[in-house]
Amino acid sequence: MSTQQIAYEDAPLTRFHIRVAVAGTGGQFSDGFVLGIVGIVLASATAALHLTPLWIGLLGAATLAGLFLGAIITGPIADRIGRRRIFGWDMLAFGILSALQFFVQDAWQLLVLRLLLGIALGADYVVSKSLVTEHSPRHFRGRLMSFLAVAWALGYVIAYLAGFLLSDIGPDAWRWMLLVSAAPALIIFGFRLGVPESPLWLTRHGRLAEAADVVRRHVGPNVAPPPTGPVNRSGGFAILFSAQYRQRTIVGAVFYVCQVIPYFALGTFAPQVMEALGVSGKLAAGAAYNVFLLVGAIVGMLIIDKISRRAFLIGSFILGAALLAGLVLFASVSPVLAVVLFASFALVLSAAANLEFAYPPELFPTELRASGVGVATASGRLGSAGSTFLLPVVVAGAGIDTALTACVAVLVIGALVCWRWAPETRTESLAAVDEEIKTPEHTERHRAATH
Repeated sequence: MSTQQIAYEDAPLTRFHIRVAVAGTGGQFSDGFVLGIVGIVLASATAALHLTPLWIGLLGAATLAGLFLGAIITGPIADRIGRRRIFGWDMLAFGILSALQFFVQDAWQLLVLRLLLGIALGADYVVSKSLVTEHSPRHFRGRLMSFLAVAWALGYVIAYLAGFLLSDIGPDAWRWMLLVSAAPALIIFGFRLGVPESPLWLTRHGRLAEAADVVRRHVGPNVAPPPTGPVNRSGGFAILFSAQYRQRTIVGAVFYVCQVIPYFALGTFAPQVMEALGVSGKLAAGAAYNVFLLVGAIVGMLIIDKISRRAFLIGSFILGAALLAGLVLFASVSPVLAVVLFASFALVLSAAANLEFAYPPELFPTELRASGVGVATASGRLGSAGSTFLLPVVVAGAGIDTALTACVAVLVIGALVCWRWAPETRTESLAAVDEEIKTPEHTERHRAATH
């Protein structure tokens, strides 16, 4: 008597799924670390590298600009050749580039290396999000993708702590801060080598036997491979902005941009922001900010599969804007209140950052998923690079209140765009997204049905 097979996306959670999610965290941890360490590195290396304010701004934004390039270039490639090849090797490239930072002698050399590091991380963002999403059971997808968000926050916090601990070891402390980021990348490189290609991608490219073998060996013989479905051969960036997908592409890019602009601008220069607000002990205040980033990532992981994606998106934008507005209005009342508001803002935005990992891959079909994630990631990193570069300039020229008010406006825009256009995806099947063309009219009907 034959046993009825379980649909691939409804498979029970196994150690394999957790292993893939953990393997996907390497790039996110490394990204959090290199972005978190840069503020302390630049303060420590100013004399050694003869850094002017312009160079500090360029170096602070270089990795983010590289992320833009890496994400936008890698998306179409990963949709065409698969996720596995890039996923398996990009951490080796990152580890080598990280180690080379130890030997720089001039600011331009560090700028080139951090740009290349960003390109490697941009590639990893695209393939990690796509691969982990496509391997995950739908009812655990948010939590598994949240592993990546927690890893990013953990890397960011550890970078701050590493910088604090290494800051007193001598004039070359900044070199050691940069070198440390090579270790986790090289460790995760070995861990990734056994992760297979996405069965969903394989079936969409006619490699049915390979897909069935991956499912049988790693998920179980009683689980059916993903169903075969149409492959959109007219892909590329053009179709992402066609009438069929334009709305989802815009939502993915705008929500990402509106989250990361305040997140990176304020997080990268947290000690300087605290100083501008009149808070003494700015390093301790910055440490509190970073601890709340980690706590927020964990909170986000716990709730992401319990509430709708739309409610999480819109609610976090509104609450974040309220906290930041409170910081503008009431920071002068008490330094303690300023730190509490700033740290609470960090918690909310860090919890919502889980959506940067879970939501964009759910918006697009398999044939366009990496390209769509690439556009969303690239848009976010372009915004964060610009805001990281501009924040010190705005604070110096117009004051901290102007910079914070601009961040409030960005968050409000994010809330309005998501309220109007963001589709609900929490329980949506990836296979169903592949099989059904999402016209704007369908998306509007689906949005209305979820409310």
